Amino acid sequence: MIPVDDDTQPDLDQPSPEDLGPEDPSPGDPGTEHPTNGLDETVHQRHRLGILTITAEAQRAEFGYLREALGLTPGNLSKHLTVLERAGMVELEKGYSGRRPRTWVRITPEGRTALSAELATLTRLLKRHA
Repeated sequence: MIPVDDDTQPDLDQPSPEDLGPEDPSPGDPGTEHPTNGLDETVHQRHRLGILTITAEAQRAEFGYLREALGLTPGNLSKHLTVLERAGMVELEKGYSGRRPRTWVRITPEGRTALSAELATLTRLLKRHA
Protein backbone atom coordinates (compact mmCIF):
# COMPACT_ATOMS: atom_id res chain seq x y z
CA MET A 1 0.00 0.00 0.00
CA ILE A 2 1.30 3.48 -0.87
CA PRO A 3 1.36 5.92 2.04
CA VAL A 4 -0.78 9.01 1.50
CA ASP A 5 0.08 12.41 2.91
CA ASP A 6 -3.22 13.76 4.34
CA ASP A 7 -2.14 17.37 3.68
CA THR A 8 -2.02 16.77 -0.06
CA GLN A 9 -5.51 15.27 -0.30
CA PRO A 10 -8.29 17.71 -1.24
CA ASP A 11 -11.03 18.30 1.29
CA LEU A 12 -14.05 16.93 -0.54
CA ASP A 13 -16.49 18.30 2.03
CA GLN A 14 -15.71 21.95 1.29
CA PRO A 15 -15.59 23.57 -2.15
CA SER A 16 -12.33 25.30 -2.96
CA PRO A 17 -12.43 29.03 -3.79
CA GLU A 18 -11.81 28.09 -7.43
CA ASP A 19 -15.00 25.97 -7.38
CA LEU A 20 -17.18 28.98 -6.62
CA GLY A 21 -17.75 31.47 -9.39
CA PRO A 22 -17.52 35.24 -8.83
CA GLU A 23 -21.29 35.57 -8.40
CA ASP A 24 -21.58 32.50 -6.20
CA PRO A 25 -22.04 33.33 -2.53
CA SER A 26 -20.09 31.49 0.12
CA PRO A 27 -21.86 28.29 1.15
CA GLY A 28 -22.01 29.35 4.79
CA ASP A 29 -23.58 32.78 4.17
CA PRO A 30 -27.14 33.12 5.45
CA GLY A 31 -29.81 33.42 2.79
CA THR A 32 -27.73 31.66 0.14
CA GLU A 33 -29.54 28.36 -0.13
CA HIS A 34 -29.28 26.54 -3.41
CA PRO A 35 -32.32 26.82 -5.71
CA THR A 36 -32.93 23.07 -5.50
CA ASN A 37 -33.90 23.56 -1.86
CA GLY A 38 -37.00 25.36 -3.13
CA LEU A 39 -38.26 22.41 -5.18
CA ASP A 40 -41.52 20.96 -3.89
CA GLU A 41 -41.34 17.15 -3.94
CA THR A 42 -45.10 16.90 -4.42
CA VAL A 43 -44.95 19.04 -7.56
CA HIS A 44 -41.48 18.18 -8.84
CA GLN A 45 -42.11 14.50 -9.54
CA ARG A 46 -42.29 14.44 -13.35
CA HIS A 47 -45.74 12.91 -13.73
CA ARG A 48 -47.31 15.20 -11.14
CA LEU A 49 -45.59 18.17 -12.80
CA GLY A 50 -47.12 16.97 -16.07
CA ILE A 51 -50.58 16.73 -14.53
CA LEU A 52 -50.32 20.25 -13.13
CA THR A 53 -49.00 21.80 -16.35
CA ILE A 54 -51.65 20.13 -18.50
CA THR A 55 -54.48 21.13 -16.18
CA ALA A 56 -53.10 24.67 -15.89
CA GLU A 57 -53.39 25.02 -19.68
CA ALA A 58 -56.98 23.75 -19.89
CA GLN A 59 -60.17 24.35 -17.96
CA ARG A 60 -60.11 20.66 -17.05
CA ALA A 61 -58.50 17.47 -18.36
CA GLU A 62 -60.11 14.07 -18.72
CA PHE A 63 -58.48 11.12 -16.94
CA GLY A 64 -57.98 9.17 -20.18
CA TYR A 65 -56.28 12.14 -21.85
CA LEU A 66 -53.86 12.53 -18.93
CA ARG A 67 -53.15 8.81 -18.95
CA GLU A 68 -52.30 8.83 -22.66
CA ALA A 69 -50.40 12.13 -22.62
CA LEU A 70 -48.21 11.07 -19.70
CA GLY A 71 -47.85 7.40 -20.65
CA LEU A 72 -49.19 6.11 -17.34
CA THR A 73 -51.26 3.12 -16.37
CA PRO A 74 -54.66 3.93 -14.83
CA GLY A 75 -53.39 2.78 -11.41
CA ASN A 76 -50.27 4.95 -11.53
CA LEU A 77 -52.23 8.00 -12.64
CA SER A 78 -54.74 7.42 -9.85
CA LYS A 79 -51.93 7.34 -7.28
CA HIS A 80 -50.44 10.61 -8.56
CA LEU A 81 -53.87 12.24 -8.60
CA THR A 82 -54.47 11.11 -5.02
CA VAL A 83 -51.21 12.75 -3.90
CA LEU A 84 -52.12 16.00 -5.66
CA GLU A 85 -55.71 15.93 -4.42
CA ARG A 86 -54.62 15.37 -0.80
CA ALA A 87 -52.23 18.31 -1.16
CA GLY A 88 -55.14 20.46 -2.39
CA MET A 89 -53.56 21.01 -5.81
CA VAL A 90 -56.23 19.37 -7.97
CA GLU A 91 -59.92 18.57 -7.75
CA LEU A 92 -61.50 15.51 -9.29
CA GLU A 93 -64.93 15.69 -10.85
CA LYS A 94 -66.76 12.48 -11.68
CA GLY A 95 -69.61 12.37 -14.15
CA TYR A 96 -70.80 10.90 -17.39
CA SER A 97 -70.20 11.60 -21.04
CA GLY A 98 -73.22 9.95 -22.59
CA ARG A 99 -73.39 6.63 -20.78
CA ARG A 100 -69.68 6.41 -20.07
CA PRO A 101 -68.35 7.33 -16.64
CA ARG A 102 -65.63 9.98 -16.77
CA THR A 103 -63.26 11.63 -14.36
CA TRP A 104 -62.09 15.17 -15.01
CA VAL A 105 -59.18 16.84 -13.28
CA ARG A 106 -59.08 20.54 -12.52
CA ILE A 107 -56.15 22.48 -11.02
CA THR A 108 -56.96 24.49 -7.88
CA PRO A 109 -55.68 27.98 -7.00
CA GLU A 110 -53.27 26.26 -4.56
CA GLY A 111 -52.08 24.04 -7.41
CA ARG A 112 -51.48 27.07 -9.64
CA THR A 113 -49.50 28.74 -6.86
CA ALA A 114 -47.39 25.61 -6.29
CA LEU A 115 -46.79 25.18 -10.03
CA SER A 116 -45.78 28.82 -10.39
CA ALA A 117 -43.34 28.52 -7.47
CA GLU A 118 -41.87 25.33 -8.94
CA LEU A 119 -41.37 26.94 -12.34
CA ALA A 120 -39.76 30.00 -10.73
CA THR A 121 -37.36 27.75 -8.81
CA LEU A 122 -36.47 25.81 -11.96
CA THR A 123 -35.92 29.11 -13.80
CA ARG A 124 -33.49 30.28 -11.07
CA LEU A 125 -31.65 26.99 -11.33
CA LEU A 126 -31.41 27.27 -15.11
CA LYS A 127 -30.06 30.81 -14.87
CA ARG A 128 -27.24 29.58 -12.63
CA HIS A 129 -26.18 27.18 -15.38
CA ALA A 130 -26.79 29.27 -18.49
